[in-house]
Amino acid sequence: MKHFSKGLFVGAVIGALTIAAPLSQAATPQDQLVVGTSLAQVLSLDPQQATEGKAVEIMSNLYDRLVASTADGKILPQLAESWKVDDKGITFTLRKANFASGNPVTSKDVVYSLARLLKMDQAAAANLKRVGYDKDNVEKLVKAVDDQTVRIDLSEQVTAELLLYRLTTTTTSVVDSVEVESHAVDNDYGNAWMRTHSAGSGPFTLNRWSPNELVILDANKDYMAGAPKMRRVIVRHVPESQVERLMLERGDIDIASALTASDLATFQSKKGFAIQRIPTGGFYVLSMNAGNKYLANPKVREAIAYGIDYKGIEKTIMGPYGRARNVPVPENFEYAIPNPDWHLDVEKSKQLLSEAGFKDGFSLSLKTIAQTPRIDLATAIQASLAQIGIKIDIQQGNGSEIIAAHRARDFDLLIPQTSAYMPNVLGSMEQFSSNPDNSKEANNAGNFVWRSAWDIPELTALTAKASMEPDAKKRGEIYVQMQKLFVEQKPAVLPLFERFEPIVLNSKVEGYVGHPSQLTRLENVTKVETQ
Repeated sequence: MKHFSKGLFVGAVIGALTIAAPLSQAATPQDQLVVGTSLAQVLSLDPQQATEGKAVEIMSNLYDRLVASTADGKILPQLAESWKVDDKGITFTLRKANFASGNPVTSKDVVYSLARLLKMDQAAAANLKRVGYDKDNVEKLVKAVDDQTVRIDLSEQVTAELLLYRLTTTTTSVVDSVEVESHAVDNDYGNAWMRTHSAGSGPFTLNRWSPNELVILDANKDYMAGAPKMRRVIVRHVPESQVERLMLERGDIDIASALTASDLATFQSKKGFAIQRIPTGGFYVLSMNAGNKYLANPKVREAIAYGIDYKGIEKTIMGPYGRARNVPVPENFEYAIPNPDWHLDVEKSKQLLSEAGFKDGFSLSLKTIAQTPRIDLATAIQASLAQIGIKIDIQQGNGSEIIAAHRARDFDLLIPQTSAYMPNVLGSMEQFSSNPDNSKEANNAGNFVWRSAWDIPELTALTAKASMEPDAKKRGEIYVQMQKLFVEQKPAVLPLFERFEPIVLNSKVEGYVGHPSQLTRLENVTKVETQ
């Protein structure tokens, strides 16, 4: 097995020893929330740049958006106290609020933030670019009517309802334009500074971020809805599941969110702890680079789909993390179609490889972040595909290495994860079914399908049609067509398991409600007094 970074596991062992040393210390302070997790994917805390899950959870507490979504998908006011929808767009009225700097939040900050997102043109911009907003038209479509009123005109590629959901994501966070611009260097929109600082109006401010070590958030005492209950939130990087379990048991952390299935099981019905299993609407995925001479062939991709023991992996590895599912729509969503008949069938897989001209098999590399449960998942896939003649070389690395390789199309196979930005077929499937320009020159690294070089013009057009259909029933019919066409085309972005986020909480923690899109807010979290 090859590794991107020779020092990765040495560092992990040293980190584990460092963390393990104080395990005898007392419980965490009553006014501080301490979370143990993996910070391997946190590469930036700039909301117009970062899209990785744990970064999203941190940023959702540093920044506000115009609107927010609840765990069950309802749209709620946040910086906008109200809005009016017409056939041309949406007009938002802002509430009185200040940034942590003391600067007032105005409509100019909203315009600046959305323009910044699209002009920086990084992966975070994909959700708006996909429906017709870009760096050239954003300042025509997003305007400040007055200090407290913002107008967003609809592009010709989205309905108002679906635009509102897109505005709930952290990428559309409203940043302090005065503060950010004061730190801009060489027209970088303040990005170098924003990666490690905060300039928001949210319930917390960023005190410190040490990559792969910890993040410290301090309460914003002047937050518009009142000061958070916790004075401080500390997020600790604890990549070793056993160490994290011991820390939770001994009271050194309040929440654990990077435990293996076996360590999670030790907390089942255990007094003093509670488990939340949060559905994300997303998936663990096997991304195949269709630019590879083998993977360009749909029969090879289908052979791989029949070459994986989904049920066995679900039972032995995924456990609370995943449910076998090969359509990129959770099975309980309205208009979700039944799963295709993809299951481990070694003879069928070998026959498909032979029909594709590769009866003797071939070798591929598989890249994955060194993080639960993806390492074990990669090993299981390696064993499964070996049975059909595909030899897999696993290459594991840290978040920056793997994410960069994915965005650069520098892989054969790779295991990413997704989530849904709204609780319907389009919210979970759009990133699997839209790739407007597959050319290498497009360099559209923010597009999930583009990264796999999978050209899908018919499916892309159907997805765009769904985004513009105002009638819910007709839109549902398109959703069904999208899923069927996805399966028919033998996807290069193969969903493996519907993704869940299992976390364990000390029972003294109250008010923590995990959000499916990892937009979990912490201002109302409290701790009950221990006996």
